[in-house]
Amino acid sequence: MKILAIDTSNYVLGVSVIDGEKVIGEYITNINKNHSVRVMPAIEALLKDVDVKPSDLTKIVVAEGPGSYTGVRIGVTIAKTLAWTLNIPLVGVSSLKVVSATVGRYFNGVVSPLFDARRGQIYTGLYEYSAGQIKTVIQDKLILSKDWVQELIERDKQILFVGNDLPLHRSVIEEVLGERARFAEITELNPRPSELALLGKDLEGVDIHHFTPNYIRLAEAEAKWIEENKNKC
Repeated sequence: MKILAIDTSNYVLGVSVIDGEKVIGEYITNINKNHSVRVMPAIEALLKDVDVKPSDLTKIVVAEGPGSYTGVRIGVTIAKTLAWTLNIPLVGVSSLKVVSATVGRYFNGVVSPLFDARRGQIYTGLYEYSAGQIKTVIQDKLILSKDWVQELIERDKQILFVGNDLPLHRSVIEEVLGERARFAEITELNPRPSELALLGKDLEGVDIHHFTPNYIRLAEAEAKWIEENKNKC
C-alpha cells in the first residue's frame, strides 16, 4: 500500500511516500518560492528516487488547510488531479493537525499549532495524543492570538506551541501563559509530510469532485468582492 502525501499549505513544501508502516521517501523545503512550479517536479523526483511508479500508488493524502490561500489551493488541485487520473482514493487532513502530530506524540499535555493569519490573527486549534492517536480537542479556527491565549488560560495542562510563525506571536503567548507555555524546537517546526501520510493512511476516501480546501476564511480579495457586490442583482 503505497501512499503519496502532498503539503503546500504554507511556505513549507513537503511530499512523502509511505509503504504500509514504512516511510520510504520524504522531501521538505521551507523557502518562499512558487509551489505551483515546484511541487510536480518534487513529486516526480521523489517517486523516481524510491522506485515507485505513479501506477503503484494506492492513495493520495493532501494537507487541506488552513494556511496560505494560494498554497492550499495548489496542493488540493494537484492531489485531486492525480487521484482522478490514477483512479485512486483521495483523503484530506487538517494542515494544523499535521504540525501537531509532528511533536505531540511524546508530549504530556496539549498541542497548539499555529499559522500566522496577519493583523494579529492566527489559524490554530488544540490537539492531544490519546491511546496512540492524535485527537482534536478544539476545532481549527481563526482567532486573534491575544484572544486565543485567554481561551487557553483556564486549562490545567502544559501547552506546546508549534509552527514556523511562532516568533511572531511568542511574546503574546509568554505574557499570558508564562511557564505553562512550551515551545517546539526549531527542528520540529516544519510539518512532516510522512506524518500527513500516516494520518490519512486509514481514512476513507472522499468524493474527488466535491472535495474542497478548508480555508476557514475567504481569501481577502474574494471577501472584498462579495462585500462590494452583495447589494447588486
